[in-house]
Amino acid sequence: MSKINIEHVFFDLDHTLWDFEANSAKTFEFIFNQSNIDVSLADFLHYYIPINHKYWKLYREEKISKSKLRYGRLKEAFDGLKYTISDDLIYHLSEIYIDNLSNYNKLFEGSMELLNYLVSKYQLHIITNGFEEVQLKKMQKSQILHFFDKVITSESVGVKKPNPIIFNHALEAAQATSFNSMMIGDNLEADILGAQQIGMQTIFFNAQNIPFKETTLSVNNLIEIKQYL
Repeated sequence: MSKINIEHVFFDLDHTLWDFEANSAKTFEFIFNQSNIDVSLADFLHYYIPINHKYWKLYREEKISKSKLRYGRLKEAFDGLKYTISDDLIYHLSEIYIDNLSNYNKLFEGSMELLNYLVSKYQLHIITNGFEEVQLKKMQKSQILHFFDKVITSESVGVKKPNPIIFNHALEAAQATSFNSMMIGDNLEADILGAQQIGMQTIFFNAQNIPFKETTLSVNNLIEIKQYL
């Protein structure tokens, strides 16, 4: 891949720069203590993490609403634990979880070093399926917002990655083209295939080192991206 033609670099946020699982765990620890929820955090996360991934896939595919995602992932996790909890309390927890999530701001190793390296060479942007009201807070509080020119959220566009509409919207907003743009993300379906279908070059951030069909550049650590950009 030639480095010369890339002018714009688009990042996913959650699970790519912002360490969602670590920050989410800290948030649950806080809100469970605050609300006197007597469960083992480790046991809860054992159920919650795969359930959350399932719900986000359904949300990307426009099969469930945001409110269904927020309620359903908690309801199923507590059901898995066989922990009795009222619907009212689940709704309350879903709200204070979102309110507090941006208070924890662990980034993936190498995030700051990579962004400092790239910012003078490229225009940097975000394309995220995360909720509008929390994504900017996450970026502000983790002190990375200033690196990015455009922040495109699925809620602002009305469709979610991998829908080509959100990628085309992002290119238009950034005054970029698919030929001079690179997408970096952790999700093969939403980020990589979504960007490739409109002709963008891609780098798969494969932090979990999962096996996959080699259709894209990939890295296991963010700093490795420096060899390509």
